[in-house]
Amino acid sequence: MRYAYPAILTRDADRRIVAAFPDVPEALTDGADEVEALREAQDALAAALAGYVQARRALPKPSAARGRPLVPVPPGVAAKLALYQAMRRQEVSNMELARRLGVTEAVVRRLLDPDHASRIEGLHAALAALDVGLVVEDAA
Repeated sequence: MRYAYPAILTRDADRRIVAAFPDVPEALTDGADEVEALREAQDALAAALAGYVQARRALPKPSAARGRPLVPVPPGVAAKLALYQAMRRQEVSNMELARRLGVTEAVVRRLLDPDHASRIEGLHAALAALDVGLVVEDAA
């Protein structure tokens, strides 16, 4: 899945640009202008999706952009979300993934924690243990 969600930008009463996500209603932020609002939107989106992981909820699928700006989550967070989704889809527990990787369950918890700065090599290994690939693409 591509972890880029369409944002709706509106102007509030204070003339700030508000960024909201129809697919992730928990993500809401603003900025002085469109550039700042979209930059802040990336952080708000990552934090909201981290909440889904912590609550063990299914991640929402991004809807079609339909002319709206797409806001991607940071690459490290996207890799963690992909790992979380693969584990859910395959019904693999933290303990089972830890066994497959030859690490402790605490290592897997850190790999899933969006606030922990995991190395991409560890995320790649965990995804590979689930027969899942990771693709990084240029958004330009």
